[in-house]
Amino acid sequence: MTRRGIFLAAGVGPAFLLLLVLGGCPKRAELGGPLVGLSAEERERFEKGRVEFQRLFTPETGLGPLFNADSCGECHEDRVPGGPGDEVEVHVAAFDAATGFCDPLVEHGGPVIQQQTTPALQEALGIESEPIPAEATARAGRSSPDVLGFGLLDAVPDAFILMRSDPNDRDGDGISGRPNRFLDGRLGRFGRKALVPTLHEFNAGAFTIELGITSPEVPTEETIGGDPIPAGVDPLPEPEIDQRALDLADDFVRFSAPPEPRRLTSAAKRGKKIFARIGCDSCHVVTLETGDSPVQALRYKKVNAYSDLLLHDMGPALADICLGQAAPSEFRTEPLMGLRLSESFLHDGRAKSIEEAVRLHGGEATRTRDEFIALSDREREALLGFLESL
Repeated sequence: MTRRGIFLAAGVGPAFLLLLVLGGCPKRAELGGPLVGLSAEERERFEKGRVEFQRLFTPETGLGPLFNADSCGECHEDRVPGGPGDEVEVHVAAFDAATGFCDPLVEHGGPVIQQQTTPALQEALGIESEPIPAEATARAGRSSPDVLGFGLLDAVPDAFILMRSDPNDRDGDGISGRPNRFLDGRLGRFGRKALVPTLHEFNAGAFTIELGITSPEVPTEETIGGDPIPAGVDPLPEPEIDQRALDLADDFVRFSAPPEPRRLTSAAKRGKKIFARIGCDSCHVVTLETGDSPVQALRYKKVNAYSDLLLHDMGPALADICLGQAAPSEFRTEPLMGLRLSESFLHDGRAKSIEEAVRLHGGEATRTRDEFIALSDREREALLGFLESL
């Protein structure tokens, strides 16, 4: 029998044979590496962007005077640049339960509270972190997720997300995901409360909110608890980085590949079926699809994000702050791609294992959580094995 005949007899199709002729299996992206299919110019921008992402700032190069980190890579660093981090930020807001009005307390230093100050600001005001506004009705912890593959999430059309929205639970399945909206009405998708519409806006905002670094797109710094920044503590003229540096850092995140899942064991394959059977995929939707894009590597692609990018009520035990149209107990479905890279889980890192995170689910996830708890030990281990492969 010929070699081709041996392969065909084994059930190997012509497509696989073509791959052998052309040089083997499809290329897989390396962890922390660029998307497969980028042009040479896009890959070069990715590499230069990685340098900007890891660039260390000092007070002399614009850091602060209020900040949470001295580089993007300080918070997104585990295993590779862009990976998760161990930092937990403080966020605040004021929520009026009677009217449903959410005040992010921007005029009082919110919603992100910077936990570090430069020596000059410490000397001027005698503070080591930004004060918590007295007006805050709640505070929240926010852990640092990985940002790998976020360009694909950015490229998913609004219509694809909205078609899964069911705010009144018309189908009666107990799942009523709904979108958050930015101040101008655009659909949000980034952040734990899905407030920010685009990846570029999210990244540009992070430079100022997290590092105290201004750019042409966010040229002014926040106040200090509502009061002006004292003269002389931030000597570098605004903006502190130029548009090129901002765009390159953005390109690093936009062109990064999502983490490739591990090969499934036979037990994990059973776990994948259990994941669907007990309803995890009602919110953690396995596959999203991107739309048109000037970047070929982002155009009309399927991404196994395990998220619908919508808000869901997670119950009172996990509730913290409001943001935009998101109530205190509502959170965006966390993408599970790259889950295996994390060592703490949920929006504030309180869960130290995947199993603990599942058991803390409430609200719309109560039924699925209870089915998880009711699984046999063997089934539960299979499901956790699947999740640990992502």
